[in-house]
Amino acid sequence: MANTELSVIVVDDQAPFRLAARAVLRRTEGFSLVGEAENGLEAISLANDVHPDLVLMDINMPEMGGIEATRRIMAELPDTVVILCSTYGVNDLPPDAKLSGARAYVHKEQLSAKTIRRLWEERQADGFAN
Repeated sequence: MANTELSVIVVDDQAPFRLAARAVLRRTEGFSLVGEAENGLEAISLANDVHPDLVLMDINMPEMGGIEATRRIMAELPDTVVILCSTYGVNDLPPDAKLSGARAYVHKEQLSAKTIRRLWEERQADGFAN
């Protein structure tokens, strides 16, 4: 039986972060980038098209931010796992981040193959930003 990779989309309005996330995903065994979006509206459309296993979602973006996009994606695709990514300190996250349906939060500087794998493995845990 073939080993299927987990599909991932990266959502961020900044091309350098999308490039960095793409590089991290290439080094993360078992995960495969299937699309990128620059804002929440694009993310919702892309998620509905490809039904990703995982979404790495920026919080602050033009047109629609990541928190609202996460809410909408979770309403349509409840089996999708969303991890919010930004430059906020954990204590400075917008209050509605934890209520968005996202499984976790990771600071952009901490995004690595090891972090993605750990957050995926802990996706059913109660902790949000650990």
